[in-house]
Amino acid sequence: MTTVTGSAAGTTAATVEAAAATVAAAADEAAPAAQTAQTNQHYDLDPRIFGLFLDPLRKYSSGYYREPGLTLERAQEAKLRWVAGQLGLRGGDRLLDVGCGWGALILFMAREYNARVVGISPAGNQHGYIAGRAVDLGVADRVSTVQGYFEHAALPAGPFDAVTMLGSIVHMPDLVHVMRRARSLLRRGGRYYVSETCFRNAAARDEFDRRAGTEFVRNSIFGWGDMRPLSDLVRAAEDAGFSVVGVEDLTDDYRLTIDDWITNVDRSAEEIDQIRPGMAATLRHYLEVANAGWGYTTKHYALVCQRSR
Repeated sequence: MTTVTGSAAGTTAATVEAAAATVAAAADEAAPAAQTAQTNQHYDLDPRIFGLFLDPLRKYSSGYYREPGLTLERAQEAKLRWVAGQLGLRGGDRLLDVGCGWGALILFMAREYNARVVGISPAGNQHGYIAGRAVDLGVADRVSTVQGYFEHAALPAGPFDAVTMLGSIVHMPDLVHVMRRARSLLRRGGRYYVSETCFRNAAARDEFDRRAGTEFVRNSIFGWGDMRPLSDLVRAAEDAGFSVVGVEDLTDDYRLTIDDWITNVDRSAEEIDQIRPGMAATLRHYLEVANAGWGYTTKHYALVCQRSR
């Protein structure tokens, strides 16, 4: 079921036998829902936990540490301004953020760039938080959210000027389908931004995809995810009809972001465990595993694409 909140709410290949086609189609519809439910095990945690180790915007992805001495808060604001630059965002533009989390990007773009924004997330407890923050920030007239998963959710009519996916495409099994839908929602000349943690290359994926550390993050933390090498994302973007206009290596930025998150988890461990006993140690282990892989098994990239025609 898709729920719309805010101000602007708004298959498989044919088989020989019809019965087989019906079963295949039903399975196709059910799979994303099941994966969404699994993914929600992390994002549906008590919102107070995230507030105790993320920055004040609750941005749950890499910052941008290109100046010495940046705090986590300033690095996350710098990242959002950098993303806006990659998108060529202008006042009044329409932006769709897929996997909007606690609303960091959409609230920032609405407030700082006067953008009209829509966020989509399957995690129910994030939408009330975003609605409240939009009111507090005086941008409720420009912010709306959709509860559901991007592959099938009913979304406000396009075209959008920009579509963003920060750390969310890892939870979507069919890259080309997702990117084709993103492209279909964009105006000609509109931009599509994806940032994601990737295996360093296909060989690293083959070697490490089923290792204990990978399985811990995928199953114990997020419930479901499929980390790919960057080449898979580029190939899917091209197959979806995009022109790739930029790639940025954000690996060092994410390492510094996680360093700051670990510091915050340690500082707030007692409060985190009062909300959910043992959660501080689980979070710390997850963050340490993530940081241990940078440059060896994993990288973090931003991919910028354009609907050129």
